[in-house]
Amino acid sequence: MKKYDVLTAFDICVDFLMDLGTIEPEFGQKEKLVNGYGLEMGGSACIFACQCAKLGLRTTGVGSVSEDNFGTFILDCLKKDGVDISAIRSSQQQTALTLCLNKDGGDRSILTYMGAMDMVQPSWLEELLPQTKHLHICSYYLLKGLQSAYPDILRKAKELGVTVSLDTNWDPEEKWDGGIKNILPHVDIFLPNENELMLITGKGNVQDALSYLGKLVPTIAVKCGEDGAYAYCEGKVYKCDAMKVSIADTVGAGDSFNGGFIYGFLNGLPMEDCLKAGTTCGSLNVTQPGGTAGQPNLADLQIYIYNRPHVLK
Repeated sequence: MKKYDVLTAFDICVDFLMDLGTIEPEFGQKEKLVNGYGLEMGGSACIFACQCAKLGLRTTGVGSVSEDNFGTFILDCLKKDGVDISAIRSSQQQTALTLCLNKDGGDRSILTYMGAMDMVQPSWLEELLPQTKHLHICSYYLLKGLQSAYPDILRKAKELGVTVSLDTNWDPEEKWDGGIKNILPHVDIFLPNENELMLITGKGNVQDALSYLGKLVPTIAVKCGEDGAYAYCEGKVYKCDAMKVSIADTVGAGDSFNGGFIYGFLNGLPMEDCLKAGTTCGSLNVTQPGGTAGQPNLADLQIYIYNRPHVLK
C-alpha cells in the first residue's frame, strides 16, 4: 500500500485579500476606502491539498517557504487541515505573497510576489513519486523551475502506475506555452476553466478545443464558475450545475473543485458523481472568504453529492 493518495508541488504563498466593493484603485496617490481585508493561506496547490485532506485523502506536497511569520502561518494552515508538510523545505527567500483585490460580483485582480515559491526542485517530486497514487500539477506557469523536468517526471509517474492531473492556472505572461503540449499526452485529467481551455489550445470555439484535447487527454473537466462545470470523456459530454449560494469571494473555488473531482476519480465514482463532487466543493468554497474556510469535509460532501439541495442558505 502506498503512503500517500495525492502528491503535488506546492505554490506556497499568503493571500492578502481586500474587499473593494464597487471602487476602482487609482494611481496618483489617491486614497480610497475599502470594505474590509483578510489574511489567508494562498497557492492553488495548497488550497487543493487542503480540500483533498478534508475529504480523507492522504495528501502531501513538496515546497519551499521562508522561516518568517508568513511561512509559519502557511505551514500551520496546511497542518491544521490534515496535509502532510514533512517534505516542505526552508528557504532564504521571503515567503511568496499575493494581493487579491476582490470586487462586488465575484471579479478580482491578482498581484503576486514570487519569493520562495519557485524554489521547488524536480528531485523533490521524484523522491516521493513511488510513495503516491496520484500526482496533481498546478500553477504550471508560475513554477517555471519544474517546467522542463515535467516530461521526465510524468514518464516516471506512468512507469510507477501513478495517475496525473493538471490545472495550469493562469499564465501571467499570457504566452500559454512553456512546453505544455509536451506533457499533455502523459496527463489523465486536465482541469482548465473555459478561458484557459481556449487559450492553451488556440482554438476558436469550445467544441474544437475539446476535440483537439480529447485526442491527448482521456478526461477533461472544465470549470465555468457559477455555470458549474462539464467533463469530456471518451467522446461524451457530462454537465453539472453549480449550487445556488451566497458568494463571499471566489478565491480557491477552482482548486476546491479540483480536490472534489480528484476525490471522486480516486474512489472510482462515475463521471457524473466526480463532477458533482467537484461542483459541490467549488460551490461551498465561495460561501466563506479565503481559499479554505468554506471547503466541505467528507461527511458534508457525501450528504450533498447524493442529496444535494437546490439552494444552500
